[in-house]
Amino acid sequence: MDSASRFLISLFEQAVKSAQPRYCLPGHLPPPAKGRNVVLGAGKASAEMAKVLENHWQGPLEGLVVTRYGHRVACETIEILEAGHPVPDESGVDASRKMLELARSLGPGDQAICLISGGGSALLTLPAEGLSLEDKQSVTNSLLGCGATIHQINAVRKHLSAIKGGRLAEACAPASILTLAISDVPRDDPEVIGSGPSVPDPSTLGDALNVLQHFDIHEPESVIRHLQQPSNETPKPGGPSWEHCRYQLIAKPQQSLDAAAEAGRKAGLNVIILGDSLEGEARETAIVHAGIARQVLRHRQPLLPPALILSGGETSVTLKGTGKGGPNTEFILSLLCELRGEPGIHAIACDTDGIDGSEDNAGAWISPRSFTLAESLDLDPQEFLVQNDSHGFFQMLDSLVISGPTLTNVNDFRAILVQDPDQPPRFQG
Repeated sequence: MDSASRFLISLFEQAVKSAQPRYCLPGHLPPPAKGRNVVLGAGKASAEMAKVLENHWQGPLEGLVVTRYGHRVACETIEILEAGHPVPDESGVDASRKMLELARSLGPGDQAICLISGGGSALLTLPAEGLSLEDKQSVTNSLLGCGATIHQINAVRKHLSAIKGGRLAEACAPASILTLAISDVPRDDPEVIGSGPSVPDPSTLGDALNVLQHFDIHEPESVIRHLQQPSNETPKPGGPSWEHCRYQLIAKPQQSLDAAAEAGRKAGLNVIILGDSLEGEARETAIVHAGIARQVLRHRQPLLPPALILSGGETSVTLKGTGKGGPNTEFILSLLCELRGEPGIHAIACDTDGIDGSEDNAGAWISPRSFTLAESLDLDPQEFLVQNDSHGFFQMLDSLVISGPTLTNVNDFRAILVQDPDQPPRFQG
């Protein structure tokens, strides 16, 4: 690995650090209530959030948090459970049922502190009445494989759930509720982060049905029937039950991009942030990024090299092949196919939770040598892209980024470094 690639990995680490709970949560803690103070949480960062809350809390505290397998953090008074992600499992059902029971035990004068982060939607998986776990697993698998956005996926999930889409807040009433959230979604919509268990839901049953129809999903029939029943609608904004609910976003993708941008400027780079909420197919997004990188390199627009191009958001993958990988490695593989070893351009794409898709890597990186290295190994990057096997490709190139669970989640992080090959490189070795 050359020094430019190591620099890009350091930017990813800076982005993650800025969103870790130990730095962003303590300043948002509420005063203790006179009654019980109960923590309810779900998401990839929720266990770490619970631990940080415990460390800074004065007085009695209890609660229950569910996180992804491998993301457990030991707490003293808050129970930490693990469950399946991105496809829900029986452990998530059990954890959700137990959380609802705890929420319903609250009364006037009590306080619920809801810790919500990305991944919470799959982890809080208690099916609505009349639906089974298998129903939800089937729909989730279909949506994950067809390129649906997180907004579309969660519009469906909320309406198939007994706990998401504001129903956890309903169970907490008449207690007061403070939600502390880490955003992993484009536009930072509260009702989309973890499918908004503690906030009102503006989406409708009709929206959920439209998503399934758009992607030609017509099964299971029990799901379609459920979405056609008006009585299954989620709690909406404006009701009196929300008067005692507060919401605070404590970390979001933009602040992680800002942290990386600051580090880039300190290194003497001209920096542009394309946006913190880019969506769409990962491979198509990469084609656009490649075009911008070439424009910088060849025409000095929209900024002069040495330049750093940053972006965030959540891209998707439509599965057509039989390979392994996630949106970030697919982005980088598509970028490699477009750039074909363009001199002076390095890039990285990683999921800030440390897990890209279902594999053990956060993402991958490329340098100008990556394309020729692939050729020397007799690897055709385009064929790997056709098979959705970005993980296999970069594993052979030894350019996967292995960070392990970061215990936070502010979505995808992408950085492209553009240096003029006719000038002395800023990063050498």
